[in-house]
Amino acid sequence: MSAKNKPKKQNLKKYTLTKHKSMKIHKGDRVVVLSGKDKGAEGVVERAIPARRKVIVEGINVARKHQAPTRGDSQGGIIDKAMPIDVSNVAVISPGDGKATRVAYLITKEGRKVRVCRRTGVEL
Repeated sequence: MSAKNKPKKQNLKKYTLTKHKSMKIHKGDRVVVLSGKDKGAEGVVERAIPARRKVIVEGINVARKHQAPTRGDSQGGIIDKAMPIDVSNVAVISPGDGKATRVAYLITKEGRKVRVCRRTGVEL
């Protein structure tokens, strides 16, 4: 095969990894869904994926997956799997009043950087 007829390599990345600022929503936060099929639903963040700007929330955006039996797990079937949701579609729930809020960062007198609720000022 000559150099002219050689097929070109394609970039087959699923998603591009971009450098973003750290997300203000972390694992363990209680959040409410702002838009989409689960709008208004509340849950706890199981996993944060900063490179993709997504979070996985317990019980939100659940897809049914057909699982084939494997050697380790002899039983297959249909399983429910929580899929990632964009971080812009969720908001942290304020521990003070239970409403959706934004997150701010403050530096304490001891020099620690803490996350606080913009609505009530309570530390998250």
